[in-house]
Amino acid sequence: MSRNDRLFDLIQMLRDGRLHRATDLAGRLGVSTRTIWRDMAVLAASGLPVEGERGVGYILRAPVTLPPLILTNDELAALQNYLTVTAEAPDGTLARGAKSLAAKIAAVLPVPESP
Repeated sequence: MSRNDRLFDLIQMLRDGRLHRATDLAGRLGVSTRTIWRDMAVLAASGLPVEGERGVGYILRAPVTLPPLILTNDELAALQNYLTVTAEAPDGTLARGAKSLAAKIAAVLPVPESP
């Protein structure tokens, strides 16, 4: 899981308005408690209203709304794979729809960084 995906997942978990211990968050995400401490510092530095302290837990003090659709890399890969297969479907309407949707998604994806 990438750091961006993990930060997104952390925000999703904190959106319930409850107190979350770093050890519990770490267990759910499969990372160390130290990684959670660092990630929480990143979230707080980015302006999210995250409050917490070691040994107590973290809480999101104000509601946070995220854009309606943010895909993880795995979700995007699954969608792109489905669209590629569906674009070859014998049903012309379904194939055209898949190709059209793939073009719309490609138009809004960020340009990959060159190595």
